[in-house]
Amino acid sequence: MTYYVLVSQTIYFKGCIRMVFSSTVFLFLFLPLALAGYYNPLWKGRAFRNSFLLLASLGFYAWGEPVFVFIMALSIAVNWALVLAMARHREQGQRKRWLVAAIGFDVALLVVFKYVSFIARNMGLVLGKDSVALTIALPIGISFFTFQIMSYVFDVYYRKAAAQRSLVNLALYISMFPQLIAGPIVRYQTVAAEIERRAENAGDFALGMTRFAIGLGKKLLIANYAGFIADRLFGLDSLSVASAWLGAVAYSLQIFFDFSGYSDMAIGLGRLFGFHFLENFDYPYTAVSITGFWRRWHISLSTWFRDYVYIPLGGSRVTKPRLLLNLLAVWGLTGVWHGANWTFVVWGLAYFALIALERFTGFAGRLPRAVARAYTLLCVLVLWVLFRAESLPLAGRYIAALFGFGATGFIDETFWLYAGNGKWVLLAGLLLSTPVARGCGAALARRDVRVYRIASALGVIALFSVSLLVCIKATYNPFIYFNF
Repeated sequence: MTYYVLVSQTIYFKGCIRMVFSSTVFLFLFLPLALAGYYNPLWKGRAFRNSFLLLASLGFYAWGEPVFVFIMALSIAVNWALVLAMARHREQGQRKRWLVAAIGFDVALLVVFKYVSFIARNMGLVLGKDSVALTIALPIGISFFTFQIMSYVFDVYYRKAAAQRSLVNLALYISMFPQLIAGPIVRYQTVAAEIERRAENAGDFALGMTRFAIGLGKKLLIANYAGFIADRLFGLDSLSVASAWLGAVAYSLQIFFDFSGYSDMAIGLGRLFGFHFLENFDYPYTAVSITGFWRRWHISLSTWFRDYVYIPLGGSRVTKPRLLLNLLAVWGLTGVWHGANWTFVVWGLAYFALIALERFTGFAGRLPRAVARAYTLLCVLVLWVLFRAESLPLAGRYIAALFGFGATGFIDETFWLYAGNGKWVLLAGLLLSTPVARGCGAALARRDVRVYRIASALGVIALFSVSLLVCIKATYNPFIYFNF
């Protein structure tokens, strides 16, 4: 549970137990009860199922956030009322006033819980004064559910969707547990119809369980082990060049399989309840440009910024100086969205510089494909170090070690220890980061559909069984995107 200690204007939130999809309490208690209640044969009406799923979702969030669940509920209620007020007006000026009120409230909520401490600390440094020690706990998933609420507000304002008059249905859209705490960011217009009219069926249920099993395997069998290696190597005071690169690769695999695995589980869980969420990853490490990487990585976030920030600012149909400012706005916000730390700010600005360079010179498209892929991977790996580091000086030292500056040598025993023990998991991660396995499956399906279906079913069952065994014994089960 969560408790609070108030000392000298400092608030601490400790002991929070959070439910994750890869935990035993979720797999063996919450999910079976949620499915049993949802598919209760005595109550088949849409109103019942929506209400039950809403209560289950609020319970899921309250399990780890018994206080902040009320903040989320307040946010939902305020936006519901403001958007209904906006929908009553036809005149654009009036609608814009309600839009500003709703978005202003959402941004203010995000700033208070995510950025106030960061702002106060840096103002103290600038003014040369001791700042008040103010630490406010970050509600899990606040960036995700706030962006979903803002998606709803924008979609109604731009008349892409009708205002939701049912508070229960809007609350279900925002708090639905499959995507509540770590995405993907589900746009309101993509599920508005399914909230009120969806048809659960056995085919979707089977596909949902398959997708969930694949995501669970990604998380428990690859991400967790790669994360263990990354944590050990990033925690060392000195590194060889080889160990530094091994840590960077391990973290790159961890964050990909961690987040894409969770997205797979979210998409699968949505199918179990009749919802069809859009894809969030498309083999991003096979991209041949930084621009292409971001079209494949965290697609729901990049398209959110494209549609609600970049295009309203004028997109690419503007002068070059204005285009540069538009890109700066998007990537500055992308960095800040990920966290209140200068590492994230610099990380976002670095991607701005790379994408602006590609946009204005077009050099990535002129490179041989193999060279373009190597350039993209190099940039992404180095920038993941910046993303992972706790501070800019630590990031600088680690990146310097990658290129031999301050390193203890080219290779050492630490590298052989972790590379030797983790070689099969790391190799599996590298292989599954590409569409090779999908291509092999498609080739088998073309040759013999029956054999492909049997092999796929047996493979999923085996994967799910092994994942459950690992889950029961696991003591290391972090999730990176809870921090955002």
